[in-house]
Amino acid sequence: MTVTTPKGFRASGVAAGLKSGGGLDVALVVNDGPDTTVAGVFTANRVKAAPVLWSQQILKGGIVRAVVLNSGGANACTGSQGFRDTHATAEHTAAALRGGPKPLLVGAGDVAVCSTGLIGELLPMDKLLPGVSAAVKTLRPDGGAAAASAIMTTDTVAKNAVAHGAGWSVGGMAKGAGMLAPALATMLVVLTTDAVAGSEALDTALREATRLTFDRIDADGCMSTNDTVLLLASGASDVQPTQEELTAAVTAVCADLAHQLINDAEGATKHIAIEVLGAASEADAVQVGRTVARNNLVKTALFGNDPNWGRILAAVGTTDAAFVPDRIDVAVNGVWVCRGGAAAEDRSKVDLKGRDVTITVHLHEGEMSATIRTTDLSHAYVHENSAYSS
Repeated sequence: MTVTTPKGFRASGVAAGLKSGGGLDVALVVNDGPDTTVAGVFTANRVKAAPVLWSQQILKGGIVRAVVLNSGGANACTGSQGFRDTHATAEHTAAALRGGPKPLLVGAGDVAVCSTGLIGELLPMDKLLPGVSAAVKTLRPDGGAAAASAIMTTDTVAKNAVAHGAGWSVGGMAKGAGMLAPALATMLVVLTTDAVAGSEALDTALREATRLTFDRIDADGCMSTNDTVLLLASGASDVQPTQEELTAAVTAVCADLAHQLINDAEGATKHIAIEVLGAASEADAVQVGRTVARNNLVKTALFGNDPNWGRILAAVGTTDAAFVPDRIDVAVNGVWVCRGGAAAEDRSKVDLKGRDVTITVHLHEGEMSATIRTTDLSHAYVHENSAYSS
């Protein structure tokens, strides 16, 4: 159930001393081929970390043989030295792989780099580079679990997922627990497949999957500088699925990982699905759902187990989506507390004792729908993000 479930991949996770509390903090995923195609999507934040700029650049060549990832430091807002450090990391990884137990003909331009952690500080290269060397020496066909653990920061659990096709599969790992917002979220994700697929097919599958999954989780409305999602194909299964089959499998893995990300969001006591129905367009549905997800009054009400539908309706009213206020219906956990923009069923019927909450907003303007996933705003979230420097 990891990135090494598809054939043709090895991975590892080691402790290099980057995290103040110890633990695994350097991960490596290697594509042994025979194919080396790749696709990627990155943060839309205009302030981009050095590893994002590096990885965006090398993906233009259409080939990635390895992904090296570190927690314990974002290498973001670190100027020209930060970019040089990223380049040096790729160079060191490539050299170690060329001279490793299973030598690979790989150059720095074939190595993607991902980092996560504190923004604004240079990475301790005297620790990182030996960690990369150790990661190369410990690469294993079953090393996916260690790699997933090594990229955790405030995550409480490692996140892995797999989907199977007919003779081929897609695997994935992810990290992310805070700053979860669209485009993408504060996430690092590596997806692998042993399907035979060109870069264009991978790109189509990944962008559709991201649009429907990672771009629709929004814990706190904050966008990171380091978001990276990579999809690597080894072709080791010798099976070429259709575009529809590939997209479906990649979407299934991304949906699973997105669900795990929002379930592990910092300080959350509620996992909230905001279903928007009857929208005139998908864009309207997404906008309404995202606006409700980011509304602090809604989030705090749910933390207090209060089905305050007035706050939900007020949030919807701040959007430019097509709707008539007197036609909107709102349900909380299946109880239609608002019909036609006014009070309906008794709000005391709503049971909010559990972790899972569903808010349904029906606009009565068309046939389009979308679901945005978010969390409540708790004391624990405020404490964690004031006590932990991120």
